[in-house]
Amino acid sequence: MKTFVIFTSAAEHLAANLRKKTNNLEFIFPKKNKEGRRFFPDGEVYIRIPEINKLKNKRVIVLHSGIPSPNSGLIELEMILQILKDRKIRPEIFFTYFPYCRQDKTFEPGETNVAENLIQKSVNYYGVKKIYSIDPHFGRMAWVKKYPIVSISAIPLLIKRIKEDFGRDILLLSPDKGGKRRTGISGLNKKRINSFKVKHFSSKMAIKERTIGVVDDIIGTGGTLLRFYDFSKNAGAEKIIALITHGVLDAGINKIKKRFTKLYLTNTINKKEANVDITDLISRALAKGEDERSS
Repeated sequence: MKTFVIFTSAAEHLAANLRKKTNNLEFIFPKKNKEGRRFFPDGEVYIRIPEINKLKNKRVIVLHSGIPSPNSGLIELEMILQILKDRKIRPEIFFTYFPYCRQDKTFEPGETNVAENLIQKSVNYYGVKKIYSIDPHFGRMAWVKKYPIVSISAIPLLIKRIKEDFGRDILLLSPDKGGKRRTGISGLNKKRINSFKVKHFSSKMAIKERTIGVVDDIIGTGGTLLRFYDFSKNAGAEKIIALITHGVLDAGINKIKKRFTKLYLTNTINKKEANVDITDLISRALAKGEDERSS
């Protein structure tokens, strides 16, 4: 069966490389308005899928990245899902970066788990059959088991690159407990107190004169990674290298590039600093999903 991939504007940067990796996908790019934009002058989003009649009874994947426009990007995504729902088409969603992924639990009364709410609405209202996400911040949380979520890790790609460039004698560490939960890689004991504050503890790992690779899911402001850098440097590390899946904020990326020996960053988000391609992960995941449908 033919598989159709609908690209949101935030994921279009992946199309060229993904096209090289597979020949069984047909790409669809929603049409822009008459001015050649996805947005009207007042900021409202415009979406049209002229190929909609081709999608009935076909496998449809919506490919989306939650950055650079988390809010308008979600409106764009929901408009695509509504167009499909109107035609009784039940798609799958592939999030290269899941929007609002760090709001994945509550700390204070009056907060909400935004990440779970988005997934719940996608599945229960729009009829989404499966949700793929690369290194989601909520990976391995208990609530994830309630939904048809497939978590895919880019970490093996990052580790492969650092070992090719710096040899195999690398000490891989997570910067905090959340990273350890998601990756299984040990590291510093950093505890989040609430939505805004974190507290750091020391590590018992032997760091002196070692090449350290810190593995994390996100560069935001860069604060966590810079604190990791300071701790590791003070402990005598020789080289400190960052292996990051999602580069969210340019300011944070720039801070890490200035301090760390090297930054390995995937292209889940369209950043000029990205030097590790994840389109193989996408093509393999979609091919596996097709095999499961056929079995």
